[in-house]
Amino acid sequence: MKFVTLTAAGALFAGAAYAGGIAPAPVEPVPMAPAPLVMPVQDWTGGYVGASLGYARGDADLGGLSIDADGDGDFGDDDDDDLVAAFSDVFGDIDADGAIGGVFAGYQHDFGNFVLGAELDLNATGISGDDQIITGPDTDGDGLDEEYNIEGLDIDQVHRLKLRAGYDLGNTLVYGTVGAAYAKAEFNEEEFEGVGGVIGAGVDYKVTDNVVVGAEVLYHRFDDFDDTGLEADATSIAGRVAYQF
Repeated sequence: MKFVTLTAAGALFAGAAYAGGIAPAPVEPVPMAPAPLVMPVQDWTGGYVGASLGYARGDADLGGLSIDADGDGDFGDDDDDDLVAAFSDVFGDIDADGAIGGVFAGYQHDFGNFVLGAELDLNATGISGDDQIITGPDTDGDGLDEEYNIEGLDIDQVHRLKLRAGYDLGNTLVYGTVGAAYAKAEFNEEEFEGVGGVIGAGVDYKVTDNVVVGAEVLYHRFDDFDDTGLEADATSIAGRVAYQF
């Protein structure tokens, strides 16, 4: 009888446990560590060619400008000096502005963090100043002051040879630049050429391994055009697109 009772009790206990008695404790899922972020490595080493388009604004100081202002074929005579003085009184600094655009080519080497290189650019410009009519000294001896139509300052060409030094930020290159600049200008139908300096900064961004877009700001200074005493400076800002080999 005891055997039957114990057997029945055991069966009841086993049924209760099977029906939803003691359940195993849930196991917490183990979080997966995020995969490390791998930044693409960019190498700025190589040659490149491109084009730029922007805007420039400058001014010129007549200073001791020596030109044939009265058109008599005699440069720098007393009448010319008097007219230059009159120009200076009217103009002060001669302002000019306009578009600037051209092509460029260069080579640079990526040393890891720093990038060094050189670049040559050739540019045509639409930098132009307003014409002025001024009253100047009597140059024909009739005792009356003369009126002169003075054509404004035009800068037709600006070409530059620059050294570049930058910091490699992966897809982005931030750089400074310094070098020499050549400009061809015209004032009051006289043509001038000048060589000066240029300094500036820029940023390039790699859209792909080969296509680069960027922007550049440059300051130019010309101390003397053709030994005439004409001085000028200009600041330009331009967008750039290039193909790197």
